[in-house]
Amino acid sequence: MMSLLLLCAFSMAAGFVDAVVGGGGLIQLPAAWLLLPGVPFPTLLGTNKFASFFGTSMALQRYRRHVAIDFRVVGPAALAAFPAAFLGARAVSLLNPDYVRPIVLGLLVVVALYVFFVKELGLIHKPKHAPRKMRWLAVIIGGVLGFYDGFFGPGMGSFLIFAFVGILGFDFLSASASAKAINWCTNLASIIYFGSTGQLLYGIGLAMAASNVLGATLGSHLAIRKGSKFVRIFFLIIVAGLIAKLAQTIWTG
Repeated sequence: MMSLLLLCAFSMAAGFVDAVVGGGGLIQLPAAWLLLPGVPFPTLLGTNKFASFFGTSMALQRYRRHVAIDFRVVGPAALAAFPAAFLGARAVSLLNPDYVRPIVLGLLVVVALYVFFVKELGLIHKPKHAPRKMRWLAVIIGGVLGFYDGFFGPGMGSFLIFAFVGILGFDFLSASASAKAINWCTNLASIIYFGSTGQLLYGIGLAMAASNVLGATLGSHLAIRKGSKFVRIFFLIIVAGLIAKLAQTIWTG
């Protein structure tokens, strides 16, 4: 019971972080790994996606009420992300995620430095491309990051936000809202795969989901109230945490 309560507390914190800038997997997945010893990694990943799906759903609903989401761009990205995430989830049992960690670490360092030094990045919503090009770029972003989310996942929301800000020209708040729509699809695809293969703990997942929803409600409310400047600062803090966590994981093996 104590392990479950601790896991729910971590899930609430993950929901809060994920609703603002993504990166909730940095908190929730390691907590599940520690508090559910002996459970296979694919089952932990499936249960984590199950809990996150409900928190993401709540955050997306709240964002849609207050932030204009351009579904002409976000829709194609989400549609591309869904099958890509399913394939990524399938690849978990075929490939070793350890090979991905150094690449992800390097990319996160580049992202953090770029956002830190380009002070005005993401503070004004100013799309950079013509509508047709925007949609194709969104499809590529959704496909690549959708596969990554199904296969490994940590930092997915942060990568999505950076892609929408840096490549497409969104502001941080709009990018965060858009990321939730894509993340919703990738979580659903992962749930379908892990659920169909019996790699999902529904009882524990439901308890984590309730906590994740509470955290997501608080996080999305704060992001909407504080705006893009707050989301940018929070983004840098979470990416720094992701970098530290991945570096520690690589160093200790």
